[in-house]
Amino acid sequence: MKKTIILAALLSLPFVASAQRVLLDASQLLQDVKVLSADSMGGRLSGSEGSKMAQEYIQTRFKQAGLKAFGDDYKQYFKINTQRVQVEQATNLVGYIAGKSGKAIVVTAHYDHVGFDGEEVFNGADDNASGVGALLAAATYFAKHPPKHTIIFAALDGEELGLQGAKAFLGRPPVPQNDILLNVNMDMLSINKKGELYASGAYHYPKLLPYLNQVKPRAGAKLMLGHDRPEQGHDDWTGQSDHAVFHKYKIPYVYFGVEDHPYYHKGTDEFKQINQQFYADAAGLVLDFLKVVDAKLGQTPLN
Repeated sequence: MKKTIILAALLSLPFVASAQRVLLDASQLLQDVKVLSADSMGGRLSGSEGSKMAQEYIQTRFKQAGLKAFGDDYKQYFKINTQRVQVEQATNLVGYIAGKSGKAIVVTAHYDHVGFDGEEVFNGADDNASGVGALLAAATYFAKHPPKHTIIFAALDGEELGLQGAKAFLGRPPVPQNDILLNVNMDMLSINKKGELYASGAYHYPKLLPYLNQVKPRAGAKLMLGHDRPEQGHDDWTGQSDHAVFHKYKIPYVYFGVEDHPYYHKGTDEFKQINQQFYADAAGLVLDFLKVVDAKLGQTPLN
């Protein structure tokens, strides 16, 4: 009898483990990336016609997911004025799902890329249509499973021009900065031959470790920690994407991304290069983390 009970318990373990994982629509995830990285988007350079097309698509998907807007629509306009480029009307797209705690988690992914060079379009499938696809998947999930904390979803513009969208977002945040518990930033999730997705930031915010350690591997992807120590030089990702602006404001962050690959910032960063199984599982790992941290994060600051 005891052996039978033990065997039954062991057989039940995989189902218990899988029940902790967030289910996502992999076909929709891939479709979102395919659309955003199409030649018709022209590389999604800030201020371009392709950028406007990407905005329209993302807004439609926000509405389909059921995100609320903080004002009349999802758009947050701002100007980019640097020595390199001037954009009169750059646009962040911001929506949210209300929680009960009075605090917020901000999920970010930049939708802009670098445009085109001559006739070659830099489609930016991994950088960063993949992050936007995962953001949309997370929005869809939490709209159906109401969160404990308000979750703000921000598809940011101008990352490639100096993290401009993140600067504009925190310059005029939709909620008080003191109410933002955490930034979860996604930038390049879909191409890695070793099945490794990195979570960067716990070196600066070690209180994140108990939450990250609860994220279990999926079939095609496992979570790695690192790329956040100053002595790593270029391999320190602390300042390399939109989370850097949150870090500057002392808002804790986790940055999910893959290591550089041969297609980075090249015309070959196309949808056909994406490892579809890895990408779906990498996006799933981010959602698993969001589910854990939303449910278990209390009022105690992470910094």
